[in-house]
Amino acid sequence: MATEERTSTLDAADVAAPEHAPDAGDGTAASASSAAKGSRAQGETPEIVPLAERITRIGDLSDGSIDDDDLDSSAGLFDSFDRVATFGPAILAIRWGTTALSVGLAAPEMAEGNLVMAMWSVVVIAYSVLRTQLPIRYMGNVRSLTEVIAEATLHVLVLATTGFWESPFVFTLITAVTVAGFARGFGFALRIASVSAMSVNIPYLMRADASTEEFLLSVRTSAVLLLIAVVSGWARRISGEADRQRTLALHRLDRLSDANALLSNLHRVAQTLPASLDIDDVMDTTLTRLRSLVEFDAVVVAALDDTDAGWDVLRREGCRAALRISGDELLPVLARAVAADEVVVVDHALQEELGFSNRATSGIYAPLPARGAVMGFLALERTGVDPFNERDLRVVRGFAEPMGLAIDNARWFARLRTVGADEERTRIARDLHDRIGQSLAYLAFELDRIVGANERGTSVGPDLDQLRNDVRGVIGEVRDTLYDLRTDVSESNDLASTVEQYVARVRDRSGLAIHLLLDRKHRLPILQERELWRICQEALTNIERHADAAEVRIEWRCDGRTGHLEISDDGRGFPVGSAGRLDSYGILGMRERASSIGATLELLSEPGAGSTVRCSLIPPLSPAHR
Repeated sequence: MATEERTSTLDAADVAAPEHAPDAGDGTAASASSAAKGSRAQGETPEIVPLAERITRIGDLSDGSIDDDDLDSSAGLFDSFDRVATFGPAILAIRWGTTALSVGLAAPEMAEGNLVMAMWSVVVIAYSVLRTQLPIRYMGNVRSLTEVIAEATLHVLVLATTGFWESPFVFTLITAVTVAGFARGFGFALRIASVSAMSVNIPYLMRADASTEEFLLSVRTSAVLLLIAVVSGWARRISGEADRQRTLALHRLDRLSDANALLSNLHRVAQTLPASLDIDDVMDTTLTRLRSLVEFDAVVVAALDDTDAGWDVLRREGCRAALRISGDELLPVLARAVAADEVVVVDHALQEELGFSNRATSGIYAPLPARGAVMGFLALERTGVDPFNERDLRVVRGFAEPMGLAIDNARWFARLRTVGADEERTRIARDLHDRIGQSLAYLAFELDRIVGANERGTSVGPDLDQLRNDVRGVIGEVRDTLYDLRTDVSESNDLASTVEQYVARVRDRSGLAIHLLLDRKHRLPILQERELWRICQEALTNIERHADAAEVRIEWRCDGRTGHLEISDDGRGFPVGSAGRLDSYGILGMRERASSIGATLELLSEPGAGSTVRCSLIPPLSPAHR
């Protein structure tokens, strides 16, 4: 069994063709009719057609809504829907109107004792009651065709036995012709009207005493029947055209609604997936959204490892995929999808393609693009007899790009977070070295001095008391350092609150007079506030350790889009051009943090005149505001 593959396509014919076009059977009759027309056009002897096939060909006649030359299977005998149901109320009104009129005209003769008129009146009324309870349903089969012809035959028989065109029941024939027109159009109705008129005209005019007035009456009545056939057939044509236009409009509306739902979900995916930079959150959000649009029984999502061209499986459900897939172990269908950078669908015989699931019968395999390259793949597999369809293919194709970008962003964030953790460890090590390391070294020197003094017999009591106080001070520094490391900006703790908490501890341990001017009305994104907080912390640490200042002023202004942070002191200052001093005071780290969030850092300082650190965050204007 061959494996069928296809890519995502949307033909115009899929949009234009109505979904519920009638089934015309095998189309044999229409082909035979076309062949017969071709033979007559070439002057050949017509073939002898059996009676059964001739009856079948009657159902292939045009309904007036299309040309005979363009007749297709949808207009054939075996239509699968009731073509007169739409006209049911009109047929009922015409039937009872003509019945009432005919019986009313026959009433005088029935009053005179005409039993034939009475009998046919009962028959006509009974038939109308029957067709009211069981209306003719023209389904395009032989039975419904026979019912239409039988109704016309019945009313022709009534006319033939009650006075031909002079019969009071002449109006009942209008119903039969109208039903024929509503059922198959004016072509079929004209044939029914013509045959009915001839069936009445021939015996009526072949009488020996037929007069000119009777001939004129036949012509007028026949013309009226033919006109009724044309009118009813034209109504059928207009209704058929309206039905087709409505069907086409509803079909297009369904397709547009489906496309709109798809675009809406893809828009939500594009908005929600990048909102999280955690790979697990991204996978949960993506697969939940995808599962709401596409049914699948197994899924595998993997990311490309650039170091060795292998694939790391990020998520697997409903199958037993390995956590690591090497380049040469990739499924053949996935290898083709990745190589062609195109979504591939396997409709059946997936076992021959060796899918991830042993029970899968169809699958969709899509490369995940990001920044102009394939960074992973998505594999969806389904068990059962229903394969993936074109809509599923379009959904997966629309998902592939935002999903690949979200996963790639999450992976890069994880790498940057690792780099950030390394940088933070370096900063912690520096803090421990600058503060606790120096204090511990001092304690070690003091212990060595006290031990030497004790060996010389010198009293060491006062020195031990001092050492005990120094140890307590070091313990306090350790606590402060650990507390400072845990202090950070969060959803519930904005930059102003974080600075205020940190400043309270600095005041207690240093005695600095720190004045705060903090804006609490607005906030910036957490990542930006976090870097601004670290800049403020670094500046305060430098002032506390090196500035020998008495007063510090911290100002923070924010309007929700821009931010301005300023830390100034009245300390001894330093020459700004001294690169060595810049590195010692951690200014290089503050500049890197400011650059990472698009802020500018300005340093103002002179020896003996204090220093000022200004950090301003002003995002560039969008094109609409320029």
